[in-house]
Amino acid sequence: MTTDSAVSSDARADARADAERARAAGSRATEREPARATAATPGFVTRASESIRRVLRGAAAVLSPVIRAVVRALAPVLGVVTPLGWLVLILATAALLLSIGFGWQEFTFLAAVLFAAVVVSVAFLFGRASYGVVVELNPRRVVVGDRALGRMVVTNVGARPLPPTRMELPVGKGVAEFQLPAMKPQAEHEELFAVPTAKRAVIVAGPAESVRGDQLGLLRRALKWADAVDLFVHPRTVRLVPSAAGLVRDLEGQVSNKITNNDIAFHALRPYVPGDDRRYVHWRTSARIGQLMVRQFQETRRSQLTIIHSSRSELYASEAEFELAVSVTASIAAQVIRDGTQMNVVSETGLWKTQTVTSMLDASCRIEPNVDRSETMRSFARGQTRRLPAPSVVMIVAGSQMSTADFRSIQSLFGQDTSQVAFHVVDGADPKISAVAGLTVITIGDLNDLSRLVRGLGG
Repeated sequence: MTTDSAVSSDARADARADAERARAAGSRATEREPARATAATPGFVTRASESIRRVLRGAAAVLSPVIRAVVRALAPVLGVVTPLGWLVLILATAALLLSIGFGWQEFTFLAAVLFAAVVVSVAFLFGRASYGVVVELNPRRVVVGDRALGRMVVTNVGARPLPPTRMELPVGKGVAEFQLPAMKPQAEHEELFAVPTAKRAVIVAGPAESVRGDQLGLLRRALKWADAVDLFVHPRTVRLVPSAAGLVRDLEGQVSNKITNNDIAFHALRPYVPGDDRRYVHWRTSARIGQLMVRQFQETRRSQLTIIHSSRSELYASEAEFELAVSVTASIAAQVIRDGTQMNVVSETGLWKTQTVTSMLDASCRIEPNVDRSETMRSFARGQTRRLPAPSVVMIVAGSQMSTADFRSIQSLFGQDTSQVAFHVVDGADPKISAVAGLTVITIGDLNDLSRLVRGLGG
């Protein structure tokens, strides 16, 4: 009896142990399932997002050409709508939606009136025009402040009379408007206009456009009839007397310390090496010592001027100072070109055209303040002059905010045989000439002082 009770007790204990193991196993399985689901969720999301991106890229690749074609097709139609016209269309659409949504008759009436105005304006766009337009500027090149006049001649080159219309002529940043009368076939109409020349610039006149549109300005169709014409407003310059350019010319023919194999000034003899020009073999000395000897020469300096003009806006205290610096550079360059000396002028925008005085002045009209501060003055000068011939004279032109350290950093780019002059442009300052560690610094505050300062420099 006791034995049976013990067996029964052991069996119940084993059953409880099995049940506990089963529950533990079930709980661990339950814990693993969420873990596997959690681990699978990020991968699913990533694959889904990649699929969506591929679909969107494919749709964009297919739809982009279609959208561009539609935009190109609608551009001529949409281009006739003015900003005021778009505003009217937007208000009309908003009024129509409000009338539909709330049933307000007032907005229905407003939408009808606005849409009707746009529809009526369409009628003013139709009609053909046959104009011949000539735009002339006289003269094509002026100095700041000089008077410049323009002339526009309009001819009806068609076989039918033309109704009155409006002609617009862009001149610089403004637009000149002319009302043309009704014109019979081959009839001409002339209009004169003045061009403002208060500031150095390249002023573009044209192209002339005939304008059709309604009186409210909702729709506008413009046709171009003539090419644009450029007016060059040159900076103010002073003519330097020939002696004022003496620094450059006095260097012509001077002997430098550089040794060369081909020049005029004899220096010494040296042994012959393969490749030497036999014309420079000194036969008498060669026969005496029993070895070929060739002549060496000291290089004769040839005039080569490089003007480095900085147009960085932060180097100038005012617009007047910037214009004064351009005038200083243009005045010196013009005199050097007249003297026939080889010269290069560089600025942040690149190399100026210096074939003639006119081309140089035209190039100066395009110089504008530069706001790029990504490089130092030294790196700017090195980058712009590295491919130019080695100069005998370097002139640096900059404003009052240019430091002496910046001037000297440019000075260090060139050898000791190169004469260097810095023009420190300070609007209204007293003229003076000073020297800083081998660099001649000219302070100039008025363009009229330039001739005297450069003459003193040459002396």
